[in-house]
Amino acid sequence: MAKKNTDKIVFDHIKVLDAGAKGVSVAKAPDGKVIFIPNVVPGDVVDVQTYKKRKAYYEGKAVKFHEFSEHRIEPICEHFGVCGGCKWQNMNYSQQLHYKQNEVFNHLQRIGKIELPEFEPILGSEKQFFYRNKMEFSFSNSRWLTEKEIDSTEDLGNRNALGFHIPKMWDKILDINKCHLQEDPSNAIRNEVRAFAIENNLTFFNPREHGGLLRTLMMRTSSTGEIMVLIQFFENDKANRELLLDHIYDKFPQITSLQYVVNNKANDTLYDTNIKLYKGRDYILEEMEGLKFSINAKSFYQTNSDQAYELYKITRDYAGLTGNEIVYDLYTGTGTIAQFVSKKAKKVIGVESVPEAIFDAKANAERNSITNCEFYVGDMKVVFNESFIAQHGKPDVIITDPPRDGMHKDVIEQILKIEPEKIVYVSCNSATQARDLALMDEKYKVTRVRPVDMFPQTHHVENVVLLERRKF
Repeated sequence: MAKKNTDKIVFDHIKVLDAGAKGVSVAKAPDGKVIFIPNVVPGDVVDVQTYKKRKAYYEGKAVKFHEFSEHRIEPICEHFGVCGGCKWQNMNYSQQLHYKQNEVFNHLQRIGKIELPEFEPILGSEKQFFYRNKMEFSFSNSRWLTEKEIDSTEDLGNRNALGFHIPKMWDKILDINKCHLQEDPSNAIRNEVRAFAIENNLTFFNPREHGGLLRTLMMRTSSTGEIMVLIQFFENDKANRELLLDHIYDKFPQITSLQYVVNNKANDTLYDTNIKLYKGRDYILEEMEGLKFSINAKSFYQTNSDQAYELYKITRDYAGLTGNEIVYDLYTGTGTIAQFVSKKAKKVIGVESVPEAIFDAKANAERNSITNCEFYVGDMKVVFNESFIAQHGKPDVIITDPPRDGMHKDVIEQILKIEPEKIVYVSCNSATQARDLALMDEKYKVTRVRPVDMFPQTHHVENVVLLERRKF
């Protein structure tokens, strides 16, 4: 039954049916339209108040619970429901894995429309909290207020915040007390930075007026125990900058790399900025099977180190190398996969569009005394051509780990021309992966599929697919 409430609608006793895209759940309204509802679990029975109506769906929120799902658990984070980071923290982990595996299967079946083998079971993460090796927090002089605070007549005092953006609100920051995503001293460092800044009247960024000293805080950790801290300043105030940086280093002497950047651009992206080293060295080291990889402030590296190792083992297993193969690693990044498989290959060629990443890849190969890996900079759809292949040899195996948009059609066309025996496709977006698999279906058959959960408590999932050349 639906009740009108001004311009909103309340649907009574709605059963939540499924977990949908972007971490929201799915139900059906009495008129047959889909309802997207955050912070509920499939199996809950709720009253839903809608706040958006479209031709085919509603968006709404649960305003009353009549029954709780058997898969519902108590979230451990005090910020759950406001912070958008861990949307599935109220769902038991086995169900999270179930819905992630289903999403991959549905994408490959519905979008790819290709013949699929029986899926191997999704590989869950041993760590379900404190698994991330990189976190970024934003400063704001106007923190997000709860409804209770807004209705209060009391003086709210300090409005400075250091935390996460409220979902869909670029200028609103939720102040974070404890985050369960990155191991300590992450929480201790963030809370100390905020407290010291407030105590010493260091100004927090105002995103609307573009003013203030402190803009962002990034922390990276590694499996070797090393720590990187980078403060992004909006204003070039040397005295206050050094006051804060000296305090951080004195308070946390275990920091391996303390860096900063002054960025007064309209956006806070780091990739086109000049990052300065303040203390220590400008990288931290990650280790995997005795291989060491340097991670700098701009490096891309899988954000779950332990699970990255499992992902790379699956990739290597799917490649089935004997020591005689030429392997191309497309979108190689800092060359971690390339070097990880190199001891079982004749030669590995890595290609990446980011020059800094290739610089790191070469340095890592030298550090690891690897001589059968070569790395090249270039836009994949341009550099990956006939002359490149003639120079480096036809690959027996291609490993590809593209960004969320998937592979460019020109790259796919080139792969189809050279016809390697095997393709191992690692993806963080099974929808675009499915599209690409369909484009290769005429010549390649999908023979193995295994999703890998890199991001517990979220809807995100990686997927590894083995394609083998069809025999005609």
